[in-house]
Amino acid sequence: MKFRIVVEYDPETTSYAAYCPELPGCCSAGDTEKEAVENAKEAITLYLEPNPVKLSPNDKIFEIEVPV
Repeated sequence: MKFRIVVEYDPETTSYAAYCPELPGCCSAGDTEKEAVENAKEAITLYLEPNPVKLSPNDKIFEIEVPV
């Protein structure tokens, strides 16, 4: 799956920020542009990782797939 990331240079901190517009709150940073991109990949992976869900005895979990 492919995602867009926006990488911006911050002259005040002399580092790069990266965020994914499709995933609100998914952002990262790095000292170099390359590091910011690699860190963004990790951030997206963690963002999409399923969280444990507490269920009551009558609840069901279904996994669905959506077209990309």
